[in-house]
Amino acid sequence: MSTLAAEVTAVARVIRSRRSVRHYRPDPVPAEVLRELTDLALEAPSSYNLQGRSIVTVTSERGLGALTEATGGQPHPQEAPVMLVFVAESGAWREDRADVWETARSRGAWSDAFATALPGDARAFHEDLAARGLAREYAVKDAMIAASFLMLAAEAAGLATSPMNGWDERLVKEAVGIGDRDDLHIALIMPLGYPAETRIHPGRRARSLTCFSETYGR
Repeated sequence: MSTLAAEVTAVARVIRSRRSVRHYRPDPVPAEVLRELTDLALEAPSSYNLQGRSIVTVTSERGLGALTEATGGQPHPQEAPVMLVFVAESGAWREDRADVWETARSRGAWSDAFATALPGDARAFHEDLAARGLAREYAVKDAMIAASFLMLAAEAAGLATSPMNGWDERLVKEAVGIGDRDDLHIALIMPLGYPAETRIHPGRRARSLTCFSETYGR
């Protein structure tokens, strides 16, 4: 098997073996592993490379308690040693992102002309989104891509996750100290830890029902 084929097989194994886990062992996640996983999540692409998404790591008893309340008492934040809160920053385009432009330019990833034009282009694009009421939606998309990267990286590291629904955004924002920020939104919250249960693959619908060519529908 070629190196490329082996790598593709490894990625396929991770994708197909990942399950959403509800129950976790109390064993702590090593700090270096947590750092690597969040670094990998932040490798995810984002609109105009603005990187308008952040991850808040919650491990304290107080923080986990607040997230337990925000999720209506679900078991994940009561058992997992780490909760990850993915924050979508719909106002990132208004902030100084000179570090983004300069890093890309210095690495040779962007030409001088492209890097110079991008701030204006990004502003025009996001002003249009804001005018159409789509700023939050686009920011959440970028944060969700990062969350997907982390779920796969965690699976490869022998850890479990679960993309959680059923939480009160106001309470989650208060738990991570952004209750007064209208430009910040909760895209997803996710437990991270070693699984205390084995989840069986529930199966997927037939490909003919969900994968189409050129136009939607069979």
